[in-house]
Amino acid sequence: MIDKRAQILLKTLVERYISEGQPIGSRTLSKFSGLDLSPATIRNIMADLEEMGYIISPHTSSGRIPTPLGYRFFVDSLLTVQPLGAVEVHQLENQLHPSDPQKLIASASQLLSDLTQFAGIVMAPKRRSIGFRHIEFVNLSEKRILLILVTTDDNVQNRIIVSEKSYSASELTRAANFINQHYAGCTLEEVRSRMQVELKQLHHDMTTLMTLAMEAGGAASNEGADSYVLSGERKLLHVQDLSSNMASLRRLFDAFDQKTTLLQLLDISQHAQGVQIFIGGESGRMPLDECSLVTAPYEVNGQVVGTVGVIGPTRMAYERIIPIVDVTAKLLSSALSYH
Repeated sequence: MIDKRAQILLKTLVERYISEGQPIGSRTLSKFSGLDLSPATIRNIMADLEEMGYIISPHTSSGRIPTPLGYRFFVDSLLTVQPLGAVEVHQLENQLHPSDPQKLIASASQLLSDLTQFAGIVMAPKRRSIGFRHIEFVNLSEKRILLILVTTDDNVQNRIIVSEKSYSASELTRAANFINQHYAGCTLEEVRSRMQVELKQLHHDMTTLMTLAMEAGGAASNEGADSYVLSGERKLLHVQDLSSNMASLRRLFDAFDQKTTLLQLLDISQHAQGVQIFIGGESGRMPLDECSLVTAPYEVNGQVVGTVGVIGPTRMAYERIIPIVDVTAKLLSSALSYH
């Protein structure tokens, strides 16, 4: 447990370090903390905080800087969030009005970047389950079949199925007619669940062919579901805490390219309540100790479908970034639900 005096000193140290970017010494803490403590007492408390892992003393200075653990305690227990100003809220409302959903996603990402001067990121909504209107099979070669899937929103998907046996044209036509007659209008998930019960009496070859069709159709409908729009990543090149170490910055941009790490964090955020903050390497997923990710989930008609966020240095003004992310998520939810 950290006593009240230590909490005040830690809060002061984090706030001054975020503001100044330099290690904070006892004289600065004495001046800005509002505590009537002797320099010796402040040094003792700082030594205790350092021993607990909340701050460290860089070898080039007698001052201290926060660790990821220190930032974590600060944002969880000591942070006072500042509400967004009317101008910023108005700017968000004006640019996140209902229109094309994909444009909304891109606009939200760019707005987050513009308002924070860091990188804005928005995880695109997972594609909702869509029913199919018509299925057709076309023989390509002995064991390769072209699946043509027309969905209820008139999207046409073509996929190649590789089967273990060859099918005649009449067998493929019969299978397609059966599926269209019994399952047209159902989602692929509904077809799969019904198949387990209803297809037991069918010939094994028919069941196999339909299973392959459902798997291929599911892969087609899920394409692009796990994607995000990233804006303003080049602004991170101008953040001193990041640009001073080009090797670390390269790792961060590699993570942007590979996407997997960020998608994992966004997916975690999507299943959590409210604003989530990933600080440095504490999560085991952020590529840099010098980076933080602030996220919030957004909804469509009451169902969480994605995440918005800001990627920046650990030394960011969390009290300002958090409400920007939170309000953006709420406005995006409203705009997409209206659409």
